[in-house]
Amino acid sequence: MSSADVGVGIPPTARPRRTSSARFVLSWTGVALLAFPIAGYIGWWIAGHVDAVGPALVGGGITGAGVGLAQWLLLRRAFDVTPLWIPVTGVALAIGLAAGAATVGYETSAASLAVMGAVSGAAVGIAQGALLRKTSSLWLAWVLAMPALWAIAWLVSNSIGVDVTNQFTVFGASGSIVFGALSGTLLATDKRRGEATT
Repeated sequence: MSSADVGVGIPPTARPRRTSSARFVLSWTGVALLAFPIAGYIGWWIAGHVDAVGPALVGGGITGAGVGLAQWLLLRRAFDVTPLWIPVTGVALAIGLAAGAATVGYETSAASLAVMGAVSGAAVGIAQGALLRKTSSLWLAWVLAMPALWAIAWLVSNSIGVDVTNQFTVFGASGSIVFGALSGTLLATDKRRGEATT
């Protein structure tokens, strides 16, 4: 048997890991693309414009629970996340959106959306990070990344002409894609490390 038959260079296990990680990022991005706009619209439709604490709490809670459900369906296998992810995400977004929107006086300028997104993301990141702590080595990175990623996602949605004056509970599809790709890459990095040690 020649060296060519044995295979020289990349170990056979390296390619499946990369494929698995890429597939995870695509799946996570797909989840974000569906979950954020749909859950956001439902929350906005029920609670109305985020122009006061009440609509922010109700709309944020509904939106967060919907997003949390979609995320949990993927994370339960990849990271052994419990169903607690769903209500925790709902409560966190309710609090974060209420605080963030009030902080900027319910304004919808680009700067206001970025601040609101950062505050919302911080609340969600802290809550979700606490749950990831037992199953992810990058839980702290998740906590620290969420404020920036939520702010960026809002800015992306705003930049393509989404009518943000409707005071939605969360960013739209374009922001969801960016959020999904970036946050999914972070999770996939952790997932790849987990696979490498098994």
